[in-house]
Amino acid sequence: MSTASIPPGAASAAEILKRIESSRVFQWSVIFIIILSAISVGAKTYDLPFFAQRVLPVLDNSITYFFLAEIVLRFLVCEDRRRFLRDGWNLFDTIIVIGSLVPVENAEAVLIGRLLRVFRVLRLVSVVPELRSLINALLKAIPRMGYIALLMFIIFYIYGAIGSLFFSTIDETLWGDVSIAMLTLFRVATFEDWTDVMYATMEVHPLSWIFYLSFIFLMAFVFLNMMVGVILEVMTEEHNQETAEQAHQEREELAEQISHMQKQIDEMHTIMRKTRSG
Repeated sequence: MSTASIPPGAASAAEILKRIESSRVFQWSVIFIIILSAISVGAKTYDLPFFAQRVLPVLDNSITYFFLAEIVLRFLVCEDRRRFLRDGWNLFDTIIVIGSLVPVENAEAVLIGRLLRVFRVLRLVSVVPELRSLINALLKAIPRMGYIALLMFIIFYIYGAIGSLFFSTIDETLWGDVSIAMLTLFRVATFEDWTDVMYATMEVHPLSWIFYLSFIFLMAFVFLNMMVGVILEVMTEEHNQETAEQAHQEREELAEQISHMQKQIDEMHTIMRKTRSG
């Protein structure tokens, strides 16, 4: 489409909106409002003076309208508005903003309204690119982490069955059945007074320390490091992909600039030839 077919007023308005949306002042303003929203949500959990109780609802409504204006602005400056909600972060922000419009005075919707206002703090993740990159990497790592979690569950189950068979007579509360034994093993894996559990069984089975140390070695050193390794691998892949995309975009921009310069040179040559022939 040629620039002549676009109304000058509409073009300038769209350019102004895009410039506002991409400005650092606006981005930092959004971050500030999100932090202010988090503070207001936390403040409601305290016993506040009468003046603060009157101000907080007004502040909450102002924050809601600001978020609504911000999401509308992002929609207006989006190049392909039909695909706006296909972006997961845009969909998340839209749901949070629309949900925040639920009036908290309604007794039936008060819990949902307050819950969505708490989730507004998560918008900080969608606004800050570094946090968004971390969450994207974590989501991509979940399928790989699922297999490690499945293997961990199998180890938990095996050790829980062994512990229930050998230690149920020592402490029925901790080793009564497989499910309770697995909860006890989770306590051992998190190092929550696990030595008390071990010493209690060692009074009857002196070699039971092998059971605990082997389990801790598998859980705390092997599987945990595997989880961390998977996340680091995905984050590295994400960083390499972003770097490649940025380099590709820079090459396209450079090629476009070279093409534009070549066209200008060709036009200058054409003008010079016409001048000489004239």
